[in-house]
Amino acid sequence: MRIKGSRCSRSTWVTVGATAGLSALARADTVIVPGYDGYRRPPATGVTAALRRAFARGTRIASICTGAFALAAAGLLDSRTVTTHWASADDLERHHPRLRVDHNVLYIDDGNLLTSAGVTAGIDLCLHLVRKDLGAAVANEIARELVAAPHRDGGQAQFIERALPSPTAHTLAGTRDWALRHLDEALPLEVLARHAQVSPRTLVRMWRQETGVTPHQWLLTARVNHARELLEVTTLSVEQISAQSGLGSSTNLRARFRDALGTTPTACRRAFHKPRAA
Repeated sequence: MRIKGSRCSRSTWVTVGATAGLSALARADTVIVPGYDGYRRPPATGVTAALRRAFARGTRIASICTGAFALAAAGLLDSRTVTTHWASADDLERHHPRLRVDHNVLYIDDGNLLTSAGVTAGIDLCLHLVRKDLGAAVANEIARELVAAPHRDGGQAQFIERALPSPTAHTLAGTRDWALRHLDEALPLEVLARHAQVSPRTLVRMWRQETGVTPHQWLLTARVNHARELLEVTTLSVEQISAQSGLGSSTNLRARFRDALGTTPTACRRAFHKPRAA
């Protein structure tokens, strides 16, 4: 399996490449399989065998883009619903009929097996893993460093009508940034539309085009994510956090946490609480 090398620059040049062989999978807690060339051909038997051994001992394994083909070749995706880049989804189902591909989502968390769509969805998946392991505050800090969306649900559509509007096009990016700074307010469609200087109907259409979800779904995700971060980095009460995140009451906050995260605010705070210095 050949992975294309790349170089990225921040303050210094860094070459990204392999520093360990397949034996490292025997020690890893998490293995991430990136997209790779020639994914229609089965990877070497040593690769699939190492992936099977790692998964059998409880290692968490995630794929990005066409990396799902390696997991499928190892038999790890049989009888599971998975995802990959939308352009390769039909190939994955055709070559591996024992799995089912969801063509429309960014990523799927199926316990110790996770799959994601293309490269940007891979960033979403990796932030999801950081959020699970280290909490929302750390994940949000990394997202800000990457200039990435702080939290996109795995179920969000991976293919949207206009992913890259022209430089001269009117977009809602400014309104979304403004909304993130005013989550403690109600933010009905009329208020968002007035800020964007468009009609409510146009706002909904543009919002879906640019994000793949409705304004209501986007705001709910943003409110829950903000509440998670407040739980982790402040000593505010659940009632105060409910108000500051725009979720209204502590009862609603607990219900949203249960529905979105499968946990409670108290459990989240207990797991990740690291108050920041004033």
